[in-house]
Amino acid sequence: MNTPHEPDHEALGEGRAEPAVPAASVARAADGSAVGRLAATVERLRHEVGAAHAAADGRALLELAKGILIERLGFGPAEAAERLRSLAEQAGVTPLELAVDVINQAARDRVSEIAAELVTDGEGGARARRSSPAAVRLRTAESGALAAADAQAVADSLLQHALAPLGASAVAVWAARSDGSLSLAGSAGFSAAEADRWCYVPPGVATVARQALTHRGTQWFASPAEDGMPSIGRAEYPEGGRVAVPAGTGGRIHGVLEIVWPSPLAPQPPQIVRQIEALADLCAHTLETHTPVTGAPALGSARSQPGVLELVHLAEGLHDPALVLVPHADDDGELVDFRIHYVNGRFLDPAGRPRNTINGSLLLEAYPMAAGQSGLFEHIERVYATGEPFAAQRMTLTALVEQVPLSAVADIHVSRHGTSVLLIWRIEDEAARLASLLQNAQRLGRIGGFEENVVTEEITWNSQLFSLFGRPSYSTPVPLKELAAHAHPDDAVAIGRFLRTLLHHLRPASAAFRLQRPDGVTRHMRVVAEPVLDAADRLLVLRGAYQDISSQHWTEVALAATRDQLAHTEQQAAERNRLALQLQHAIMPPAQAPLEIPQLQLAVRYRPAETEQLVGGDWYDAVLLPSKKVLLCVGDVAGHGIEAATSMVVLRNALRGLAVTGAGPAQLLSWLNIVAHHLTGAVTATAVCGLYDPERHTLTWARAGHLPPVLVRDAEAEPLPLVRGLLLGAVAETTYEEAEVQLAADDTLLMYTDGLIERRDLSVEEALSHLLETARGQAPSLAQQLDRLLTYSRSDTDDDTCIIGIRVA
Repeated sequence: MNTPHEPDHEALGEGRAEPAVPAASVARAADGSAVGRLAATVERLRHEVGAAHAAADGRALLELAKGILIERLGFGPAEAAERLRSLAEQAGVTPLELAVDVINQAARDRVSEIAAELVTDGEGGARARRSSPAAVRLRTAESGALAAADAQAVADSLLQHALAPLGASAVAVWAARSDGSLSLAGSAGFSAAEADRWCYVPPGVATVARQALTHRGTQWFASPAEDGMPSIGRAEYPEGGRVAVPAGTGGRIHGVLEIVWPSPLAPQPPQIVRQIEALADLCAHTLETHTPVTGAPALGSARSQPGVLELVHLAEGLHDPALVLVPHADDDGELVDFRIHYVNGRFLDPAGRPRNTINGSLLLEAYPMAAGQSGLFEHIERVYATGEPFAAQRMTLTALVEQVPLSAVADIHVSRHGTSVLLIWRIEDEAARLASLLQNAQRLGRIGGFEENVVTEEITWNSQLFSLFGRPSYSTPVPLKELAAHAHPDDAVAIGRFLRTLLHHLRPASAAFRLQRPDGVTRHMRVVAEPVLDAADRLLVLRGAYQDISSQHWTEVALAATRDQLAHTEQQAAERNRLALQLQHAIMPPAQAPLEIPQLQLAVRYRPAETEQLVGGDWYDAVLLPSKKVLLCVGDVAGHGIEAATSMVVLRNALRGLAVTGAGPAQLLSWLNIVAHHLTGAVTATAVCGLYDPERHTLTWARAGHLPPVLVRDAEAEPLPLVRGLLLGAVAETTYEEAEVQLAADDTLLMYTDGLIERRDLSVEEALSHLLETARGQAPSLAQQLDRLLTYSRSDTDDDTCIIGIRVA
């Protein structure tokens, strides 16, 4: 930090030392020339003036300390000066430091509290109180500020005595005006050109000082350049940190103290923060006392506050209810409420109370709900503090009358004038609300109304109708008789029919036409009108409305095109489903001719989906192979429609061709997986494949992600133990496990697809349990047993279903 300029303490004692003459002055005087002697004299006088100013600042504190000793101890002036000097010698401090300590103990103010935090212990553990250099600087700055004639002198004093020792380079004192603007009341450390450029900041401009005014609290900026925040001295201190502190008293912010450092600002300790806030209080005192345009007298009687009478005359001339509010402070001078000083003649209380009940009362007493949900009191308090006006539409005003809340909706405007606040509200009455409702309805419906007097030829249009016609509001409205001239030529017949019905038959009429506006835009319009007749049935007035139906027209055009496209799509989908169904039925009829196999019954069932759009890829096959073994298989291709049906055909025929090789079920499924993955557009499917040997009565089987077959033996039904197998087409190559089951006489084996058991509200295990329970029931023949399974199926997915059953004789 910079070393502060300290006054010559010896000069503040009993004697006064001569100021030292700089060596440069001595050197210039040695040359003996007249110019050199003149320069040395000017340099010496400048230093003498500086020393005199420092001595004057310190002497004011010394005199104040002497006065405290005279008042407290009953000393005379000479004895008080001697006692102050001797005490300073005993304590090992300068007379100025001891004087500040005496002032702090007597004052018990904010500066003394800060000084107490800065006191350090003496050497050897002595508890002698000593004023720190910072406390001396604060009192010196305070003395200079109180003696200053304006804010400029305050800025110079604060920078020299208090802020430069903290490392600050510049300071600006801003005065807050009643309209929310800021004016530069004083500055130090900035160039004259920069101060002139920032002499005035309009309302609403976001600067560093504005942030303190808006947030009503100290704002620290490590480097405003990072945030792009404009403020005074940005070009001179581009990387400098800043702090902005509101300066106010009694709830009223009179201005802002802005301090600039030459480099980015690190977080400051609490002691420094409190010192800076104390300096802002000094600025508030000066702004309140010496700046009439932005200042205000202390809170008190409304009669002592300037501008109230003028504001009362202003409020009385308004056509809306208005209240003139003056600040009301507690015993400590803190703002706690606003007193209703005047109620104008247009006043309408939301609760219906008379003017004399409200006039003279406190705002929160008359309207305690103002501090509630609406936040009205907070807005008034902010306007009073910052000077920035507030406006809101449709704010709810609530008044308590005998503990009953009565509410009204109003538009609010709050502004500060000098030391008072003007609150204006406009309660929304029923007529205004209905008019606003009608206007919004016409705007949203794109409707404009008109009235045409056929006797006087006067035509009245509302503003919405001018907008619909694309004409300025000051232009001449278009008469109905000239409507055809502004419409598309092809609509002349429709408009002529409309006018004949309206003017000659004197009946209400309507017509749709294409309006050609002056801006070249064509809009589809509908006009509706009715005649107004007098007692003799003569036409007097034509009333009606125009509506812009362009969006409706183009919506209807788009909807018609969509209907045509949808019909075409539906036709294509129906054709595809019909072809898929024909293909499915041609390959897999619902029943198949029985195979002639010794000691074996075989039956199949196929139930297609009830909805044609859900034609699926379920398939079955039962083939007697050249090896005299029987190929039994069922499968389910993922998806529906023609793609699923054609994929089913590919897999079914491929499996038939592969089966003649004599390979087992596991190998057949491995080959079929390659077909599904590479030759069918990467289709996926599940399947179960078995080879029944009639001589050994054994079934060798494998599965590809499919449900296992069910074995019915001795009135018990159980699924075969699962073997490993991935669904077809999922990967390029995979292997499958196979198992063998020995069948006995009267055993029944069932293979099926998930359409037989699948339900949306049940798990696969629960659905399979129901199938096993149904399969346990005995039936005279295998075909009847399969029919029974289809009859009692609980499936609700409307999917295809395939079943193959074999029974050993």
